[in-house]
Amino acid sequence: MSLADRLQLVRDRDTSPPRGAPVERAGDQPAPRAAAPRPRVGRDPFADLKRIVHAELVRSLGPKLYDADTTQSELEQQVRAALQVAVAATERPMSGTDRTRLTQEIADDILGYGPLEPFLSDPALTEVMVNGPEDIWVERDGHLTPVDAAFADEAHLRRTIDKIVGKVGRRVDEASPMVDARLPDGSRVNAVIPPLALDGSKITIRKFAPDPYTVDDLVAFGTLSAESAILLEACVRGRLNVLVSGGTGAGKTTTLNVLSSFIPHDERIVTIEDAAELRLHQDHVVRLESRPANIEGRGAVTIRDLVRNSLRMRPDRIVVGEIRDAAALDMLQAMNTGHDGSLSTVHANGPRDALSRVETMVMMAGLELPVRAIREQVASAVDIVIQQSRLKDGSRRLTSVTEVAGMEGDVITLQEVFRFDYSAGWDVDGRALGRLRSTGLRPRFLERLAERNVHVDPMLFTGAVQ
Repeated sequence: MSLADRLQLVRDRDTSPPRGAPVERAGDQPAPRAAAPRPRVGRDPFADLKRIVHAELVRSLGPKLYDADTTQSELEQQVRAALQVAVAATERPMSGTDRTRLTQEIADDILGYGPLEPFLSDPALTEVMVNGPEDIWVERDGHLTPVDAAFADEAHLRRTIDKIVGKVGRRVDEASPMVDARLPDGSRVNAVIPPLALDGSKITIRKFAPDPYTVDDLVAFGTLSAESAILLEACVRGRLNVLVSGGTGAGKTTTLNVLSSFIPHDERIVTIEDAAELRLHQDHVVRLESRPANIEGRGAVTIRDLVRNSLRMRPDRIVVGEIRDAAALDMLQAMNTGHDGSLSTVHANGPRDALSRVETMVMMAGLELPVRAIREQVASAVDIVIQQSRLKDGSRRLTSVTEVAGMEGDVITLQEVFRFDYSAGWDVDGRALGRLRSTGLRPRFLERLAERNVHVDPMLFTGAVQ
């Protein structure tokens, strides 16, 4: 059947009465009609046409779409040429603008991620959230807004999810309805499908800048101050163990990536993540990624397994994307057994909460360790806790740089070196005016840094150094 015949069938189906419906005759009183269903908001008038052209294109180019010898640019040229022929074969009148839009949307669906493609390529967006086939939101400048875009149906949304997770060797189905994955640029993806997700499948994409942020960028954004940036660079170069704490979406991974950039290029770095997001530019980086269980429930490789294995890989630094389970015990042991300068993140509301969470996660290892022994391990291993928050204006800021000073009795002693100044208030547009300021206290680890030939100007803690 030709493409034109298939289009005619669609038009006939849309205009003919439903099968079994009564036929009205002249003189008959019209039967009472049920209320018409509410039309879908923003329904694409070319939805049927797009579906048919898409199917025809996949049928004609099927083998070429998966040819390993075909480059991405060659594939794009073939798809766009075939699209022009397929669209030209339709008899439906459309303007040049509609024809261009139709061609672009089908190309995005085949070569990219359908309706999400324009948002993923927009550098101003930091998050894309899909709450169902017809409900898409984005985050811009820290604020959530709905967008005028939609998937054709649930099946279309599921195909897009399968395309995303399939590229990194993950799967999502009724037996495993949740998945963490990443896009080729490192952006983080989480997907949940029915039966866990009601009202359609959900996708949450945390985007990362095409060019990773540097410490100068974070200072310009106001995320941290110039003084704190100087101290943090010295801490990383001086091989102190750093824990970045904060809530979801606070910018912990971006800060961890910037801290990692301070590691000297002559050191061997092992990164361990659930989904590889860190982008380090050093010469000697070994990237490891955990693996979920297969369909038979076997073959899982956890963060804890990778941390244990990394100790046999002669690392100078171990960078763990996030500690969230019993891997905390192995990470603490690594920090306490010669692997100084390790970096990681943890979800917590504050520096003390972060250490409490690490303590709780160590207990998850099931070794029945005394609480005091765990706290001594934590106090000995972690040198600095960096707290990061997302303020109500949408900006991400470092709100505290805290030194872990040791133990007093059964309590871990903390000393805040830098603190965010909330007293500065807000401007007329609702933006925070505060910044990270020194508390005036000199950290005790300055002597350890000096022993490693890393020197910090004491005037840094008076606010005199800019």
